[in-house]
Amino acid sequence: MKSMKTIWGGLCLCAVLGSCTSAAPKDEAAEVKAPDKSEVVIENILTRRSIRQYKPQAVNRDTMQVILNCGINAPNGQNKQSWEVRVVDNPEFIDGLTEIFKKENPKAAEDPSFKNMFRNAPTVVFIAHDTKYDMSQIDCGLLGENMVLSAWSMGIGSCCLGSPVRFMNTNKDAAPYLKKLNFSEGYELLYCIAFGYPDEAPAAKPRSAAKIQFVD
Repeated sequence: MKSMKTIWGGLCLCAVLGSCTSAAPKDEAAEVKAPDKSEVVIENILTRRSIRQYKPQAVNRDTMQVILNCGINAPNGQNKQSWEVRVVDNPEFIDGLTEIFKKENPKAAEDPSFKNMFRNAPTVVFIAHDTKYDMSQIDCGLLGENMVLSAWSMGIGSCCLGSPVRFMNTNKDAAPYLKKLNFSEGYELLYCIAFGYPDEAPAAKPRSAAKIQFVD
């Protein structure tokens, strides 16, 4: 069961990201004070981990819609919204593409935990950028960050992936799957994000504060 803090975390984070607003139910017996919004957001950012093992059930589409709404409310240059997003939770798509991947990468399937090429995630979001706009990749990065943070606030794990996209963009046998995503002309698949319910709890990896400097 989620703690009251986690529930408030999900509600407050969505409000901060600008995708949704929701009022907590009033408790007539006792008024519960919500934690400060800044504390909720900071805790969500610092506790999020990239998840590489997932439970088999797909994220339901209502929940994914909230995550997507958080994504498209990310800041973007001149409000060009220079992205296109495709959501795939169809096992036939994921498993079919994975079979092509396994033929090219047979060692990957030797891992007994391997189920699909998207870190075993049951739901995958594909993000394409407008190649005519030189800042579109930044816009797509902001879009994805909103999505992974809002997902984490609701107990859903994620992992940003590049290698499956590289495979899809270069392997001729994967071309029909790329075509099925039906991106508009001038848009190119940039990266994808795996989503699902975590089946692991990885520890945080160290970050180097030495890479940060204040310039006078």
